[in-house]
Amino acid sequence: MGFAIDKIRADFPILLRQVHNKPLIYFDNAATSQKPQQVIDALVHYYTYQNANIHRGVHALSQEATDAYERARDLVKTFFNARLREEIIFTAGTTHSINLVAHGFRSWLQPKDEIIVGQAEHHSNIVPWQMACALTGAVLKVLPIDENGQLQLETLKSLLGPQTKLVVVNHVSNALGTINPIETIIEMAHGHGVQVLVDGAQASSHISVDVQALDVDYYITSAHKMCGPTGVGMLYGKKELLEALPPYQGGGEMIKEVYFEGTTYAGLPHKFEAGTPNIAGGIGFGAAIEYLNTIGLEEIAAYEHELLMHATQGLKQIEGLKIYGDITHKTAVVSFNIGQLHPYDVGTLLDRMGIAVRTGQHCTQPVMDFYGIPGTVRASFAFYNTKEEIDIMIKGVQRAVNMLQ
Repeated sequence: MGFAIDKIRADFPILLRQVHNKPLIYFDNAATSQKPQQVIDALVHYYTYQNANIHRGVHALSQEATDAYERARDLVKTFFNARLREEIIFTAGTTHSINLVAHGFRSWLQPKDEIIVGQAEHHSNIVPWQMACALTGAVLKVLPIDENGQLQLETLKSLLGPQTKLVVVNHVSNALGTINPIETIIEMAHGHGVQVLVDGAQASSHISVDVQALDVDYYITSAHKMCGPTGVGMLYGKKELLEALPPYQGGGEMIKEVYFEGTTYAGLPHKFEAGTPNIAGGIGFGAAIEYLNTIGLEEIAAYEHELLMHATQGLKQIEGLKIYGDITHKTAVVSFNIGQLHPYDVGTLLDRMGIAVRTGQHCTQPVMDFYGIPGTVRASFAFYNTKEEIDIMIKGVQRAVNMLQ
């Protein structure tokens, strides 16, 4: 493919370290991605040469920091093809973004209004809507998955109705890697005048996302899933919807005028960015997007698909191993169990071999309950991983099986 894997791996200093005296093999990318030196350098440069608060100072450092932070917003806007830069709200991450929107919906929801949520959602995209329903008397309805982890669109047809106010789904399942047909879901919901929020945390570094082409109402993600820093993320929303949404937090920056008799709020995006933001994180977010752009999402997707196919074929050779969400249309995630072996035991043995995988419910207990299992072993790959690493993992899984049986 001409994919410069050796050059790419050289950008990630953590890949040089050892764990338990073994070379690190990092397959927990769905939890958080590793950071290239270019992103690390951007953080260090800000704190070393530009550290100042933004939007509020006339001095040189403040202006430089403001320019760097707002340039990052423009990079995010372009990456997701938002129409306007003020439609990009910087948040603390995906969870913060969801809660921001859910808090706003509390002002609108009425008793018996309905919110439809996918069965395979991360807990962060379930609990805020449960809280909103508990406070307003609205009803939470569940869009179920099938045995392959795919949302049942025929059921969505029957769930959508005059009381439906919002459909909430992920773009990609963090537990299974399943890519949901959000284009179809958005079209179906809009046909009933219903808004759609898409959790894109697991999609943003794997799939090209054009929010205008999707016509999505809200799209959210976290920088740390995209080779960026932790503690910063994005909420995209259509301008007219964000203008109607009430503020989530009060404080500095999000105000226009403050009197004891009342306060008027600033315009977008500052209306939702109260207080001093994660300035370094925002700048690092921009650096991560620049880095991903140098490689290209199409190239990344193609390479990661090769990794997925290689891992799937190899793991299926292990007797008794079952893959959950075993479909072609997915990102590079393999979630599996072997017979009656507990995933925690398998993951612990793999860790002693220097192989980092995730075990447990992956903050998706409803998915595990659906399959009747306590959890899975999840290996999630990124564009800086290799087939050779996957081969070592497969041998490691077989070794763990031999030790545990």
